[in-house]
Amino acid sequence: MRPGMVIVALWLGWLMSWLLAALWSNRTERRPGIGTEIRYRIPMMFGVLLMFVPAHGYEGTLRLWHIGGHGAWLCVAGVAIGIGVAWWARLHLGRLWSAHITRKTGHRVVDTGPYAAVRHPIYSGLLLSLLATAVAKGTLPGVAGFLLLLLGVWMKARLEEQWLVHELDQGAYADYRKRVPMLIPFGPKK
Repeated sequence: MRPGMVIVALWLGWLMSWLLAALWSNRTERRPGIGTEIRYRIPMMFGVLLMFVPAHGYEGTLRLWHIGGHGAWLCVAGVAIGIGVAWWARLHLGRLWSAHITRKTGHRVVDTGPYAAVRHPIYSGLLLSLLATAVAKGTLPGVAGFLLLLLGVWMKARLEEQWLVHELDQGAYADYRKRVPMLIPFGPKK
């Protein structure tokens, strides 16, 4: 099997399993309006569309690089590791997970497991997988898609944090933000 097909299979496996796992979460008590969420959803939607444009037939200005067979398999490993991190974080979060910015029944700050290294390990893992996918593709649409997804994820993480600071126990999330970096282990805390 070719590396590109393995990357597609990894993404499809993640998507199907993620959608099934969405059934396993606590009841949503409160969430911001769609007007708040649309701000990050627009760049993410365009990012997904660009990211997953097939890379075949791009030569000249749209093909930025070729990474060869060994590089492609390293990218497969990056996609798999990123998805593994996202799943580890998703399982560790348990029934508090949501695809949207929400407050779930029993919501609290989770600061153990992968959440001790970064505040948003699901996003970190998925961004690693997206970066590896963009590198494997080596196309202008792939890089543009990754950058739009990075922007959307960063915007969502910031909105989620503003929401949690106000929704959770007084000061609990603010204290967590002071101790743990947002997306990159050992990175800046705020």
